[in-house]
Amino acid sequence: MPEPTPKLRIAETFASIQGEGIYVGVPSTFIRVSGCNLRCGWCDTPYASWNPEGEFFTVEELADKATDFGVGHVVVTGGEPMLFEPVEALTRLLARRGHTITIETAGTVYREVDCDLMSISPKLQNSLPPADSGWRDRHDRARLDIDVLRRLIRTYPYQLKFVLDPEAGDDVSEIDSILSRLPDVQPQRVLLMPEGTDSETLLRRSRLLVGLCMARNWRLTPRMHVDLFGNTKGT
Repeated sequence: MPEPTPKLRIAETFASIQGEGIYVGVPSTFIRVSGCNLRCGWCDTPYASWNPEGEFFTVEELADKATDFGVGHVVVTGGEPMLFEPVEALTRLLARRGHTITIETAGTVYREVDCDLMSISPKLQNSLPPADSGWRDRHDRARLDIDVLRRLIRTYPYQLKFVLDPEAGDDVSEIDSILSRLPDVQPQRVLLMPEGTDSETLLRRSRLLVGLCMARNWRLTPRMHVDLFGNTKGT
């Protein structure tokens, strides 16, 4: 009896521009895998984490979707795509078809994948969910794995993207502590991104992060898709 074809639960697939990070502004196909081992309090994609949804697709079906969109850059995101073994086969197939691949991950799980950019977003204390959510302790235990972060950075081209709210507190010491435990992180690979889901909040908080980026030679990344389309699915 043949083995069942592995499938991934997918919250959404769409083509748009990459709104964050080193590839900001690049036309991209997004494959959003549903399911996450964390529950960030400010999560902007609860339909892929807090309340995962979506249908199941084979690796071949997903690669065909990327081909049909006709866009060279593919972002495999979530949720947490690195949780799921079929992501390995998906990235290999996308690479064989000539796609440039970004994987967006919190950096808590290591897998052997094909990618041109491992976009790692280590979760800070500011990500803790509400105390009454039932997830606070579990999230806090799982949100950082320095050994996995080290391995990802050594293996793949990377960016480290930290989400923070400069109006709520000072996260710099926590970022410094994480970086001090990682191997030779290039400052230009450290990106700060303001937390927020509307343009006014993002602009206000971005301005507050400029001085820090200038002082550390870190990069400030926007959330361009929010500025262009709002906090909506499929953008």
